Amino acid sequence: MPTYRAPVKDMTFILNDVLNLSQYSDLPGYEDASTDLIAAILEEGAKFCENELAPLNLSGDREGCTRHEDGSVTTPKGFKEAYAKYVEGGWAGLTDSPDFGGQGLPHVLGMAMEEMQISSNMAFAMYPGLSSGAKAAINIDGTDEQKAKYLPKMVTGEWTGTMNLTESHCGTDLGLMRTKAVPNGDGSYAITGQKIFISAGEHDMSENIIHLVLAKTPDAPKGVKGISLFIVPKFMVNDDGSLGARNGVVCGSIEEKMGIHGNSTCVLNYDGATGYMLGTENEGLRSMFIMMNAARIGVGIQGLGLSEVSYQNAADYARDRLQMRSISGPKNPDGPADPIIVHPDVRRMLLNSRSFNEAARTLALWCAQLIDLSHKSDSEKQREWADDMVGLMTPVIKGVFTDRGYENASNNMQVYGGHGYVSEWGMEQFVRDARITQIYEGTNGIQALDLVGRKLGANGGRAVQRFFKHVAEEIEAAKGNDKIGDFVTALEKASADLQQATMWLMQNGMTNPDNAGAGSTAYMHLFGHVALGLMWLKIAKISADKLDAGTDDPTFFESKLTIGRYYINRRMPETKFLLAELEAGADDVMALEAANF
Repeated sequence: MPTYRAPVKDMTFILNDVLNLSQYSDLPGYEDASTDLIAAILEEGAKFCENELAPLNLSGDREGCTRHEDGSVTTPKGFKEAYAKYVEGGWAGLTDSPDFGGQGLPHVLGMAMEEMQISSNMAFAMYPGLSSGAKAAINIDGTDEQKAKYLPKMVTGEWTGTMNLTESHCGTDLGLMRTKAVPNGDGSYAITGQKIFISAGEHDMSENIIHLVLAKTPDAPKGVKGISLFIVPKFMVNDDGSLGARNGVVCGSIEEKMGIHGNSTCVLNYDGATGYMLGTENEGLRSMFIMMNAARIGVGIQGLGLSEVSYQNAADYARDRLQMRSISGPKNPDGPADPIIVHPDVRRMLLNSRSFNEAARTLALWCAQLIDLSHKSDSEKQREWADDMVGLMTPVIKGVFTDRGYENASNNMQVYGGHGYVSEWGMEQFVRDARITQIYEGTNGIQALDLVGRKLGANGGRAVQRFFKHVAEEIEAAKGNDKIGDFVTALEKASADLQQATMWLMQNGMTNPDNAGAGSTAYMHLFGHVALGLMWLKIAKISADKLDAGTDDPTFFESKLTIGRYYINRRMPETKFLLAELEAGADDVMALEAANF
């Protein structure tokens, strides 16, 4: 049975040393986020995830969810009880506004907790995870009455939330949707239609489920310009906050899936269900993107979380499993064979994961800190800069983290050999669970197109130019430190490749849009290498400084430099190949006639 140990030490290092949270002590929420409080929250979160959630992961996968004749759904054994403890512990409202009963702590701390939940039990983590986006949309676009009615119990976790976009005939192309919203004459709407792939769409863990549903009003314009967003509660909510009658939404079936069996992925049927418009009519897509952007970063964290837990188990196995002798001579001469950790190819697979995990965690938490700054900073310039970076990084985090997360989970299963393919070890579940992350909340191909087609050109290319400037500033600040000169050189080369790729797209993507489409995935991964390389430079600089100053834990910081060097020497050179792939253009991609595929 797989195990999980929350990487609290690494998270604490990133939050306190790399991101230096204390420098923002004047921001709302940060004033209470002392070093001691951060440590206490991470330690308690780790205990909850390790002791309550992780033991349910394998059993939850095997049991799955059960739909009953009345449309109700029962989650796997232990999920409901674990969720009650989650609510009791106040985890649901960790970063939510105190105005609605939340603790108001920094978003960056919530991101760390989110990774721990995903690593320990991804299917469980999706139930409260979907609520986060729904809460954000209501908080931003809801009326005061809607906020007062729904947010307090969603913040406590007594109620959960969902997002309803996809229909059987339309996924990414939401303009094709058929779900209708007809005015009832009293300010409410009758919602009729069917939504599919609705994660946590029906379950027994919360008292109520607040669905946010995209639909079209009778006279709406065609396409995406005619989409509105509606609040549709599972149970109607009375004026005094109590629950009323069951609404006209029911789970028609649970999808039979490759993975995440412990999460109820539902087909939801709306039959004249009562809904209330959220935000402005025909602007539902803008409101939905509030949830989508939050969800895309969350899905990226799923890639990281599964990479981390699969790595931990593979590393444990590699230290214990005895097979053959080291090609450079026995390392366990008194035993019948050497542990497989001595074999270079096993180490290659493990270090591919480890070097990604530590940089990806830093990038995710850096992005979460930027989200805090974009909402809370007193400086308009700083808010704009942070918002630009978050927008640019969202498709990179979603696309790169999940591609690499699946790759790493598969390779970590490979470390086990034949045992990895056997379900009792739990490794094949990580692979199955990781596969969906590349698909939902916008496939990774869509993320690449979003990066190339929208994010690069936004505001005249302001965000990407600011990113290049930030990279150059970090490189300049690190020059002169001989201990990390190789990190500086590697990032300089990779950044030059990314700038060349960006220029190529600007010159060739407009004249032939297929050039942008054909090179978008290569560009996204090239961007990911530079972003992760930037994080490794930040980590390396601080680690070298700690060692120079003297530390009671030299092994920790020496390991950081060793693992970082693996990444910059063996993974970052991929930018050259990605640049060549991009510059090959679209001709060979588009040459074959469709009938000949």
